Amino acid sequence: MFPLLESLKLKDGIIQNLEYHQARLNRSVNELFHGSEIIDLKREISIPENCRSGIYKVRVLYGPGIGKIEIAPYNFRAVQSLKVVRHESIDYHLKFTDRQILDELFAQRGNCDDIIIVRSGLVTDSFAANLLFFDGDRWLTPTSPLLKGTKRQLLLDRGIVSEKEIRTDQIRDYQKIGLINAMIDFDEMPVVLVSQVFI
Repeated sequence: MFPLLESLKLKDGIIQNLEYHQARLNRSVNELFHGSEIIDLKREISIPENCRSGIYKVRVLYGPGIGKIEIAPYNFRAVQSLKVVRHESIDYHLKFTDRQILDELFAQRGNCDDIIIVRSGLVTDSFAANLLFFDGDRWLTPTSPLLKGTKRQLLLDRGIVSEKEIRTDQIRDYQKIGLINAMIDFDEMPVVLVSQVFI
């Protein structure tokens, strides 16, 4: 059984932000499989010659050991509208391969492209991305994400974004919302105007 997943960006033959993925993998293995030997992603991921140019998604399925590694071309998904959905007890603090609860929430998006998941009145994440909110001066990310993404952490560490608690009734205080994940860089993220958020 390999219940956990890391999704890494392979760009022109180089794995992006590998140290952040390794750190999260280490924490996940320690929490679920305490005492298991640490998996070395750099050693485990072999990049085929035909994947050394362009952008690919590397999916590493793992448990106490590596289960499967998949590499496939990555295509960006356009996001121009967001629907607020609610779930009071969702827990996705580890990157599980089982995303059934997220799939169920995503199915509630109606005609929108993606969702904003609210838990206990607090904004968390979208279906597959952390959220950034622009207030006209700076980019802020909710203090209560479902999953502490690797790109989110990189942007926090570099001082590009800051954390702030964001409640549902504060969404319209912002101008626009960006979506980031391991595959989406800050300078290429989809940005949705708050007028296209449906609460």
